[in-house]
Amino acid sequence: MPRPIIIDTDPGIDDAVAMLLALASPELEVLGITVVAGNVALPATFRNARAIVQLAGREDIGVFAGCPGPLSPGSARLGDAHGDGGLGDLALPEPASPLRPEHGVFWLIETLRQGAPQSITMCALGPLTNIATALVMAPDVAPAIAELVVMGGGTRGNMTPAAEFNIHCDPQAAALVFASGLPITLVPLDVTETVRSTPERIAPIAALPTRCGAAAASLLGPRRGLGRPPMAMHDPCVIAYLLAPDLFRGRQVHVAVETQSPLTEGMTVIDWRGRSGRPAYARAIETAEADDIYRLLAERLANLP
Repeated sequence: MPRPIIIDTDPGIDDAVAMLLALASPELEVLGITVVAGNVALPATFRNARAIVQLAGREDIGVFAGCPGPLSPGSARLGDAHGDGGLGDLALPEPASPLRPEHGVFWLIETLRQGAPQSITMCALGPLTNIATALVMAPDVAPAIAELVVMGGGTRGNMTPAAEFNIHCDPQAAALVFASGLPITLVPLDVTETVRSTPERIAPIAALPTRCGAAAASLLGPRRGLGRPPMAMHDPCVIAYLLAPDLFRGRQVHVAVETQSPLTEGMTVIDWRGRSGRPAYARAIETAEADDIYRLLAERLANLP
């Protein structure tokens, strides 16, 4: 039986590749995709998610617009690494699928309420605003979540010296989620930055005679219009972890999120040595096999048009 998952995302270059990997993998049943503001504003993340679903020929999967800004005080902290449209140099046709009227958080709550205990895996590829809002509005949905796999955090930041982008975008939401007691697997920036795109790793993907292979190779390659190097596979590591957990190593830890300090707001405090005495409810990934993850991506993308 395929593993039911919900993808919560802010596409985003690497988010788009993660979505393609999930849609290409028969072991996973994508129940739906909720989007949030993050890498770009909500209208762009909503458009990009629908365009990627269309590219994969999976218009049967619903895409639902969620929160347009963070729970944390202040304005949304939009990124600039993904270009104005969010997909770097990749231009996709406008999605033809009709807009879904349901709010992403309401759809998330309804879907989880219908799920059996520990039956649905949540894949968090962006700021945790939608998930935190759902848990606050409907705490009864938590038992349906078998695992929450989060790309975010780490021991060093890419937005500030202490904070990674996804957590920094909405520290209050992240703090709520990490304090919820859900079974969480954290795939931090320290690990995903080691899964770096190179010409050798991208070549088998670019060689695929498919539109999805060409799109993924474009997304992972040098961002010429932005003057930036190739993208690391940050968010695809979440999906790769579900497909091939043996490619990752980690350990049980306690994770907290700093929300008070102006200097370290959004920092994930990972208790590697168990000094806090708090329950080690999260699994933090420490290493990943980069070459094997790229081989997995090339293999699976061959299943898409």
